[in-house]
Amino acid sequence: MLELKNITYKVQDELGEKTILKDVNLTLNERFVAFTGPNGGGKSTLAKVIAGIVTPTEGKIYLNGEDITALSVTERANKGISYAFQQPVRFKGMTVRDLINIAAGKQIKVADACAYLSEVGMCARDYIDREVNASLSGGELKRIEIATILARSTALSIFDEPEAGIDLWSFGNLIKVFEKMHEKTQGNILIISHQERILNIADKIVVIANGQVREQGKKEDVLPSLLGTEACRRLTDKL
Repeated sequence: MLELKNITYKVQDELGEKTILKDVNLTLNERFVAFTGPNGGGKSTLAKVIAGIVTPTEGKIYLNGEDITALSVTERANKGISYAFQQPVRFKGMTVRDLINIAAGKQIKVADACAYLSEVGMCARDYIDREVNASLSGGELKRIEIATILARSTALSIFDEPEAGIDLWSFGNLIKVFEKMHEKTQGNILIISHQERILNIADKIVVIANGQVREQGKKEDVLPSLLGTEACRRLTDKL
């Protein structure tokens, strides 16, 4: 279970102090949780606070009752938190096989590494020895990143707009990957998304706007009101 208590995050810019997150309180223990809301509202920042990429100015973070606020991103990863970026990182000189081995924390069989790639809709033999560099498209990098999360098999997996760049691979397959991941780990999955089809698999939806939690609750309670707003229509126009 993840608990966020009074999380605030402020930065300094040329205009002075700016509040990105303000007094966020959340308890997340559901199978699938979705963060949604307008662009620039603080969704990705809050996810990075959870992962340890961003340090909050105020507040506390608890994972299964343990205060992890002061832990680094590496220490949180060792505690069982994974983070998949909206724009995956490229690693010149490192192969896809190397990356999956690092994610798994050990040398795994080639067949197992290929199985992870197959699960995300990639022909393993075409990619297993490819370098994770600029020769790969954004969609290919996204799938490889999801494969590494599968290999890590962590208690809390965070995905920032996982559907971005995945063009030919169906949403149905993406959702199946998340469901299989949960079956394997029995952990929690946090997804940042604007897509109605992603929100529809969530057990809990958290609406974040202007750095605050505007609404949270079960999908059946929150989603109808979202779909009934003009803002949400704009967010889901691309469906």
